[in-house]
Amino acid sequence: MSTPQPQIWLVEDEASIAETLIYMLQQDGFAVTAFERGLPVLDAAQHRLPELAILDVGLPDISGFELCRRLLARAPALPVLFLTARSDEVDKLLGLEMGADDYIAKPFSPREVCARVRTVLRRLQKASLQNEMRRIGQFELDEDAAIIRWCGETLLLTRYEFLLLKTLLLAPGRVFSRQQLMDQVWSDAQESFDRTVDTHIKTLRAKLRAINAELTPINTHRGMGYSLGIR
Repeated sequence: MSTPQPQIWLVEDEASIAETLIYMLQQDGFAVTAFERGLPVLDAAQHRLPELAILDVGLPDISGFELCRRLLARAPALPVLFLTARSDEVDKLLGLEMGADDYIAKPFSPREVCARVRTVLRRLQKASLQNEMRRIGQFELDEDAAIIRWCGETLLLTRYEFLLLKTLLLAPGRVFSRQQLMDQVWSDAQESFDRTVDTHIKTLRAKLRAINAELTPINTHRGMGYSLGIR
């Protein structure tokens, strides 16, 4: 099953520029919807939104800055790239302060525009992936990718070490008995032993200590079990 093409809206009233950019963007694997005016963009935005909008500042019916302001009022996360015939630094700062992600002054290379589009989308994709990391004290947890970071460094964990630490992370401060941890972490194991939890706690502590010897987040509660302390 093919991956859907990223949708790009191009708002440019100069036909020669629009045609060249449409061709280059399509060659780069983007699906492009072109507009010669700004107001139709606002109408279209009531029904759908693109992955990124490329706006000419000097549109005949509404300025690109105003169009950007209205689009971002509707969709604050929409990436916007400005095209302009003016390279005035004040205009550039105005566009970026309004929330635009990039700004290109004419004349420009169509390949440069495509490269800027890819860069913006790649940056946003990276930020989105980073946001999937759940921060818990000095830990970062990505359940989908089965990754745990401690003090900024990724821990190299076995399957059961990951599941054990994840269980503690998702309930910081809670004291888990050995049996509770066995039931949650080793529920699918064909066989387990009385000291399984203790052994894995020991290896986890060693891996945490190797990164930061000053912090000891896993607490032992004698006769009760283990908990995770978050600072």
